[in-house]
Amino acid sequence: MKKILNNNYLLFLVRFLVGFVFIYAAVEKINDPGSFAFSIHNYKLLPLFTINITAIILPWIELTAGMLLVMGISVKESSFIISISLIIFIAAVSISLLRGLNINCGCFGTAGGTKIGLWKILENLFLLLLSVYLYFFGSGNFTLSCIKPKNIQ
Repeated sequence: MKKILNNNYLLFLVRFLVGFVFIYAAVEKINDPGSFAFSIHNYKLLPLFTINITAIILPWIELTAGMLLVMGISVKESSFIISISLIIFIAAVSISLLRGLNINCGCFGTAGGTKIGLWKILENLFLLLLSVYLYFFGSGNFTLSCIKPKNIQ
């Protein structure tokens, strides 16, 4: 089993999948921060004064972590950031469901206007599982970080 989990092709595929999802989600939110701020507000979890700054900063964190994953740079750190983000997203959706809110998740800005629900929690749990896998098993060989500069003398 460990041989399968350490497979460089599988690690690359998972890195690319998780990274691409976060890049895509971030770009949509960066393009329309107002709609994303409205989505955050609908959850009714954050104080009003934090919503705009969250709507501006969070997508850039997602974009950076996603790009680093795709390129294979700081995979452990990026997957940790993504895992923490996913835990927060799962908690926010779960709390909102328990409170009976019927809102769009805001996960992909206005492009992915899906309602929160059990399916959204399962999607995030799946991404969390992949991200934790990357945290523990690394990046594989297909990375930019495995390019070593030559010694210059």
